[in-house]
Amino acid sequence: MPKVLIIEDDQSIADMMTIYLEEEGYTVTWASDGEEGKKLLQSAEPDIIILDVMLPDTDGITLCGEIRLVTVIPILMVSAKKEVADRVNALLVGADDYLCKPFSMRELAARLTALLRRSAMTPVVEPAAAKDVRPAVHMDKSRRVLYVADKLVETTYSEFEIMKVLWLHPNNVFSREELLNRIRGIDTYVTERSVDVHITNLRKKIEADPKNPRFIKTVWGVGYKFVPEGD
Repeated sequence: MPKVLIIEDDQSIADMMTIYLEEEGYTVTWASDGEEGKKLLQSAEPDIIILDVMLPDTDGITLCGEIRLVTVIPILMVSAKKEVADRVNALLVGADDYLCKPFSMRELAARLTALLRRSAMTPVVEPAAAKDVRPAVHMDKSRRVLYVADKLVETTYSEFEIMKVLWLHPNNVFSREELLNRIRGIDTYVTERSVDVHITNLRKKIEADPKNPRFIKTVWGVGYKFVPEGD
């Protein structure tokens, strides 16, 4: 039974989401502000978070970034703000989807299902272990962590999903649309530009010189590929 943490200051909206999601089989915990949300993140151990952009004690975008520093579980942001800039900012700080108010409970549940499904997916293809020594860039999929030269690298959920696809298929070229489908929820507002942003952020984290990348290569006119040993 998946556990969801709702961080929403409007009790009527929180109550509607709680009633519907519990009927759908979720265990629901509710926080009315950001501070309470951070405490429940530790005690409730949710599988997914619904986070409102407007909170009484903090900005939801800021809180999203703080949460992303300590966990990679999916975050669905909800807001009455419909501007493109607000959606983009939420995605860039680590949100995995963005839903504008008012929304239907069916759509909310569908997006949660999509995010949880991608979070739990285990690809069939595994990287070949040709050497006893671990490669410069490697992953522990069960713990959802990325290492570079045996040093832990913090990633957002979307960054990890993109890197996982590339890492599991070394030297294979993936189009932006193919990578986009790994991080996009049902009808969510993300574009191919979002993939470029995530790739740029990944390069900053794993490349010695992000402007001259050794591991994540651009294939002009097509997309991106991962070179496991670098140049």
